[in-house]
Amino acid sequence: MTQDELKQAVATAALDYIRPYLEDNTVLGIGTGSTANLFIDNLAELRGQVNATVASSDASAERLRQHGIPVYELSTVNQVDFYIDGADEANDSLQLIKGGGAALTREKIVAAVARTFICIADESKLVHTLGEFPLPVEVIPMARSYVARELVKLGGDPVYREGVVTDNGNVILDVHNFSIPQPLAMEAKINNIAGVVSNGLFALRPADVLLLGTAEGVKTLRLA
Repeated sequence: MTQDELKQAVATAALDYIRPYLEDNTVLGIGTGSTANLFIDNLAELRGQVNATVASSDASAERLRQHGIPVYELSTVNQVDFYIDGADEANDSLQLIKGGGAALTREKIVAAVARTFICIADESKLVHTLGEFPLPVEVIPMARSYVARELVKLGGDPVYREGVVTDNGNVILDVHNFSIPQPLAMEAKINNIAGVVSNGLFALRPADVLLLGTAEGVKTLRLA
């Protein structure tokens, strides 16, 4: 199976996972990126059963609206029952690196609110140690150089993502050559750098379920 076929398989599996739980008051959180887009497109077949969604980016919100699916601001809903999103990397503890699409801060907020975080990814994203994928860090623009120097002290090689401004009006530093054997500690350490809005480590709030597309079918990994 191609990578695109694996992504489609997990997007379909996520729809099947949530289908039995859809009720009038169910709120779905929707992520950002290529795999999340496939889930949004699949969700269109259930548009009559989906009464409320919140989106982690303006792009995802627009895609949902194009399918006739209602989108609300997070501050206007009482809860998020399921958050469905992809990942750039995942480990066996369901800790993730996210932010390749520059939506990491809003993704992290929706994940924090969600009762169940379902990550959908193909098997190439599963790694033993996080960090081969460059770690995105969202930074207030005036702090860019300072934060970059602090990230160098932590052992990384930060690179400014040219031409990218987040939905929050900030910039992204992608940290290369940065093995992360202790994601919990590193997430907190980077967040404590003045000028950092958030970073792409989802370790303090990992996924609850990882639907992993493989050549043998979709595997379901759960947080122990």
